Amino acid sequence: MEQIGDMQSTQSQCASQVRWPLMFLCAVIFLAASAKPSLAQAEHAVPDNLKPPSGQLLVLRGHATGVQIYTCQSSASGDSQFAWQLTAPDAKLVDDSGKEIAKHFTGPTWQSPDGSLVKGKVVSQSAPDRDSIPWLLLTAVEHSGSGVMNDVVTIQRLNTKGGKAPATGCDAQHQGTKVRVNYAADYYFYAPAK
Repeated sequence: MEQIGDMQSTQSQCASQVRWPLMFLCAVIFLAASAKPSLAQAEHAVPDNLKPPSGQLLVLRGHATGVQIYTCQSSASGDSQFAWQLTAPDAKLVDDSGKEIAKHFTGPTWQSPDGSLVKGKVVSQSAPDRDSIPWLLLTAVEHSGSGVMNDVVTIQRLNTKGGKAPATGCDAQHQGTKVRVNYAADYYFYAPAK
């Protein structure tokens, strides 16, 4: 009988020894999964000049991947200097589940799959990452269609990665040349609180 009791005690110890590493592994996986930054927060603190005005609520947010399109052009001063000028963005925005929520193109403009669109104008910017295009605060200057973009009055572009114009390669021989530079960013769309 004592032998059976010892066997049960040994089995219980083995089960305990197996459970502990399994529980530890599950905890590590859970923490790693929850450590992924969501679109609800910026990777860096948002500068005050890029915060939406008080009284506005977040109505839509999305992660964009696409390109910034630049064209080699002579400078406006006519002094035979050339520089890469932003022609247009070309990106798709998706929500946390990966569903497309908007297209981003010339304007800058964002168009929802429901047909509504908003065009913005830059109000303020900040460059927390010198290797990426700046973060922006934009105000809506034009709306079209009927849908989610109708009430949007403020747009933020945050957490940018890439997208900067090339540092070289724009001269008289390359005038008119276009380049597409990959970028990613998070966009936040705000409407007045009702």
